[in-house]
Amino acid sequence: MQTHPYTWNYIPLLIQILVAVGMACSMTTFSWFIGRHRNTKAKLEAYECGIPAEGDARGRFSVRFYMVAMLFILFDVEAVFMIPWAVIYRQLPHITGSPLFGFWEMLVYLGFVVVGVFYVWKKGILDWATDKADI
Repeated sequence: MQTHPYTWNYIPLLIQILVAVGMACSMTTFSWFIGRHRNTKAKLEAYECGIPAEGDARGRFSVRFYMVAMLFILFDVEAVFMIPWAVIYRQLPHITGSPLFGFWEMLVYLGFVVVGVFYVWKKGILDWATDKADI
């Protein structure tokens, strides 16, 4: 029986990556050669759900838009932390050695979340009804 180096086990993966990259490049190249390149005025116009564009495309968004986006990401990450905790909740006493450690851990975590939501609410970041100059 002939042995080979361990790195030879990665040759199928390397072949798969090369085939995938080669197919992607060839499809892009062939579509560019075969496709039509007629840039008309209507084709170059911005399309937004059939509604004619008005104003400048580089218009500024309100700071509140970005604040809400960041808050969404923040609370989304918090939800991602809670799901695995809920899945292994019954095994936590065996893992940690304490029957209530997992419960108190999540209670402290949710306390931080509640404090964060209260802070955001009191700062008025989610209140879009009033027009404030700055937040």
